[in-house]
Amino acid sequence: MIASSPLAERMRPQSLDEFSGQDHLLKEEASLRRAMDSGIIPSMILWGPPGVGKTTLAHLIAKHLNRPMHTLSAISSGVKDVREVIQKVEKAGMFQQSGTILFIDEIHRFSKAQQDSLLGAVEKGTVTLIGATTENPSFEVISALLSRCQVYTLSDHDKESLTNILHNAIKHDVILKEKDIELKEINALIALSGGDARKLLNIFEIIVGTFQNEKVTITDKVVHERAQQSMAVYDKDGEQHYDIISAFIKSIRGSDINASVYWLARMVEGGEDPKFIARRLLISASEDIGLANPNALLMANNCFQAVQAVGWPESRIILSQCTIYLANSPKGNAAYMAINNAQQTVKDTGNLGVPLALRNAPTKLMRELGYGKGYKYSHDFPGNFTVQEFLPDEISHTSFFKAGSNSKEKEIEQKISTLWATKYKE
Repeated sequence: MIASSPLAERMRPQSLDEFSGQDHLLKEEASLRRAMDSGIIPSMILWGPPGVGKTTLAHLIAKHLNRPMHTLSAISSGVKDVREVIQKVEKAGMFQQSGTILFIDEIHRFSKAQQDSLLGAVEKGTVTLIGATTENPSFEVISALLSRCQVYTLSDHDKESLTNILHNAIKHDVILKEKDIELKEINALIALSGGDARKLLNIFEIIVGTFQNEKVTITDKVVHERAQQSMAVYDKDGEQHYDIISAFIKSIRGSDINASVYWLARMVEGGEDPKFIARRLLISASEDIGLANPNALLMANNCFQAVQAVGWPESRIILSQCTIYLANSPKGNAAYMAINNAQQTVKDTGNLGVPLALRNAPTKLMRELGYGKGYKYSHDFPGNFTVQEFLPDEISHTSFFKAGSNSKEKEIEQKISTLWATKYKE
């Protein structure tokens, strides 16, 4: 690796042993590692935020399996490029080492037609596809291709992993190891990285570069004082993608219309995918507003559909309208918290049995076993309601819904209390 390359590139792992993080995929008994050690890997989608090692991992997989690898970027490649690679592999025939890997970076940027061009080769095993994406594959990868791939989710680096990456760079990098560097405090560096190892190393390199022929002492104060320069670099390269969307959603949650529109403008000017913004608005409408104003979800869904139909530049107006509406809406997260509480109970209690009265009884044997016995059809009772048990006995009185301060949520809580006075109590 040449010394003029960025630090993040110079420190790119050359083996799985050097790869930091993603133990849930790569430790000895993990699913991906087992597949790699067996020598048989499926076509796969590596999904995760920037800087967690998706591209590096793809190259290490090919190296570990000693397979040839062709690389395409969805930003600069089209159907013609895909077909040329596939034809090259097919023509090589027996002279081509088996199991050629085709790596496509940012596969979410491929159109439907471009993704369709991969199907035949993936299905026949001509190539093993590895796609990397920062976007949810369920939205961005066509179902026919997704069904032929295993999705592996990569996580943000934790503090321990990022700390190890820093120390490793200081110890082994051809430039940094010649400098006298002391890491007295690293919390500011870790916070600025947002779990992105590439971002961490690039910020660190720029801050180190602000020192002349003097000892480099890294403290949180130094990082805050000198980070402005490094953050400007990320603005130019679009590296603040996740920082800005976070600021956007938090501004909506905080009911600051002006800040919300500002962060929206940052994304518009940066050329962000309008569908990405619209999806985040859909999530915010349910997570942060929810029952406090159910129309917010309708507005966000209409916004998403309109953005798909219109595209840039007019979509900026639609996104602005929806953003202002959501920021101005009353806020409530009872629905979000309810599913979180219910999921935690499922994790804690496991797969509890469905009460017999609620079970389907399509056969005589099931009816003889008591399936459906005792079930009360709500519409046969006054007000279309009667008290009966709908939860497993083990969690019979567990209440997942907790109203916040919003009046609509309070109304729901009051109705629960009225209907289920003998069951769900605080």
